Amino acid sequence: MLRQFYRILVLMVGLTVLLIGVAMLVLPGPAVVVIPVGLAILATEFAWARHWLHIIRQTTEKGAEKLNLRFFLARKGAMPSAKAESSASDP
Repeated sequence: MLRQFYRILVLMVGLTVLLIGVAMLVLPGPAVVVIPVGLAILATEFAWARHWLHIIRQTTEKGAEKLNLRFFLARKGAMPSAKAESSASDP
């Protein structure tokens, strides 16, 4: 009984945040941040939300690689360290 209540609570909160994020696509606001937060809340209990969150994460990483965004690439471990770069330039 308590487990069902928790799932319903997560569903209500997660869908509310997700719908606010979708509304922010046409209204001013950080929809790109709010939509994944809503999915992350839902992903704690629902496999379909985990699946969509995984798709968003993969798409973001591919876009970061295309744009060569150092922050995202450094998190993945794809960027060489600054120490390795500086030692390579020394004769």
